[in-house]
Amino acid sequence: MLVNAILIIVAYLLGSIPSAVWIGKKFYGVDVREHGSHNAGATNTLRVLGKRAALPVFAIDMLKGFAAVMLSHLSAYETGAPALFNLKIALVAAAVLGHIFPVFAGFKGGKGVATLAGSVLGVYPAAVLLCLATFALVLALTHYVSLGSITAGVAFPIYLVLVFGETYPPLIIFGCVIAVLLIFTHRKNIKRLLSGTESKTYLIRRSPRS
Repeated sequence: MLVNAILIIVAYLLGSIPSAVWIGKKFYGVDVREHGSHNAGATNTLRVLGKRAALPVFAIDMLKGFAAVMLSHLSAYETGAPALFNLKIALVAAAVLGHIFPVFAGFKGGKGVATLAGSVLGVYPAAVLLCLATFALVLALTHYVSLGSITAGVAFPIYLVLVFGETYPPLIIFGCVIAVLLIFTHRKNIKRLLSGTESKTYLIRRSPRS
């Protein structure tokens, strides 16, 4: 089990790569954690530094989550084995924990939405792609990134059961845990949504009329 422990540690270190912090400081001289929502994630980077900075942050955060789960292929478990699934869950948790509490950035990171999406993509890609479509639709309709994230997270276990017909208990429990995690990490956003004070995000802005 030493190999598994090493893989989990590596997954945490991958999750700890603070792309928003490093890109902000390196190319803009700004620590995004000192502005906006004070989170080291793609959404706050978008608000503080714009799309040019936010897009690579989002891509890196997703990629590091996906790469963390792909570490499972270095184990001795056979494809489809329950033990392999359990290891993947541990790698997901380690990567997201690394993003939220990054060792390379003073343990002050982001909410882990992009990293979670990337890591779960390595577990069940079809459901995640459907969740990403749900996120995009909610964002387009409401311009609330937080609402899109929460909706996509809650939809994940529902899609597993109703769309893909999954009945494997650990997978369903995993999906429910993700939904609860996203609700918990967005609890302040939920309060702002209910009070009407949540900030909106516009990916495409119209040019002002002359």
